[in-house]
Amino acid sequence: MFRLDGRVALVTGGAQGIGAAVVEALADAGASMMISDVNVDAGARTAARLSTSVCRVAFRPHDVRDETQWADVIGACHEEFGGLDILVNNAGIALIKPLLETTLEEFRRVQEINVEGCFLGMKAAIPAIAERANRWPGGGAVINMSSIGGIVGSPRAIAYNASKGALRLMTKSAALECQLLDLKVRVNSLHPGPVDTALLANSMAGFGNVKRASSPSKMCRPGELAPAVVFLASDAASFMTGAELVVDGGFTAQ
Repeated sequence: MFRLDGRVALVTGGAQGIGAAVVEALADAGASMMISDVNVDAGARTAARLSTSVCRVAFRPHDVRDETQWADVIGACHEEFGGLDILVNNAGIALIKPLLETTLEEFRRVQEINVEGCFLGMKAAIPAIAERANRWPGGGAVINMSSIGGIVGSPRAIAYNASKGALRLMTKSAALECQLLDLKVRVNSLHPGPVDTALLANSMAGFGNVKRASSPSKMCRPGELAPAVVFLASDAASFMTGAELVVDGGFTAQ
């Protein structure tokens, strides 16, 4: 429905789970792309599986906490594809642990990956995206993968909630700054509810027997979330920037 022919995307954490579903959806929409991830084997397999003569998919190892590696990955996008049009800041981790048991080191690690990684990504990618933005009616696009955890709280999720809430407002700040600088780059955040992935399964074990006021009635499949990324990246979302798109089966509507 929403085409991205001729565009180049960078998806961090694209080796598996939500990231791999996003890569597949963007490729189906016509985009070529760079996958980056710390999981080298899975990243290389995903790139090989999805790459075609029309929509090429490449892979680069990438720790999003490292500013030098961001420069290298953006450079690789220029070398492989001639530039960059779309950034999906998807790489992230979850920590489900009681506040009183969470160490400062653990709290900081979640912020380093989820928050600082997104910050470094926008800082590195927005100038590159702006260079080609006039090619497209809707300009270039940045999609930051937040969560409903950036809108509502959960017990035993203080580090995760803090990081995803930060992404929500960082997105708005970056969007306004792009407008202020007359950059044709839209910046939006995506807020999924629980998505059926291995990361979620491992994280949910940390909730134990904690009673919650309410919980989602079902989990989203990665393939149900990925089309929202395609929409935000496409010209169909040309008047959306600084917005938060919630995909949670109605959970936050309660």
